[in-house]
Amino acid sequence: MRRSLKWIIPIIVVLAVVFYLFSSSGMGKVATDLTQAYTDQELYNNAIEKANSDQRVLDEIGEIQPIDKMTILNGEVNFSNDNQTVNSTIKVEGSKGNGKLDLTAERENQSWRYEKVKIRIEDHEKKKKTIEIINLP
Repeated sequence: MRRSLKWIIPIIVVLAVVFYLFSSSGMGKVATDLTQAYTDQELYNNAIEKANSDQRVLDEIGEIQPIDKMTILNGEVNFSNDNQTVNSTIKVEGSKGNGKLDLTAERENQSWRYEKVKIRIEDHEKKKKTIEIINLP
């Protein structure tokens, strides 16, 4: 029993320190935001639908494919206002090229109202282009 205590006590102390560092570093909020975005597919699917209805997007990168859940985990997500407002950036793949989808949305009842949806594109010749689909003041 005494030999077990020699190992258990240091392990508990190390776990407590790791938990403290994780919670005080803000990583807990990042993990929570990513989890919430991961489970709310409507947020991205509706934004992609809006982007795919814009002819400029279709001309530049083609039809944007549905995203997979790993794309969300590799993106940036920030919920605020008691999880009623979100700012996010994810990579998107079109049939002709790739880009990044930036969005800002606010939850109204059970759906998202988009304040900003834009596609940022970098092509092979180092040209950058931004297509604003929705940009409310």
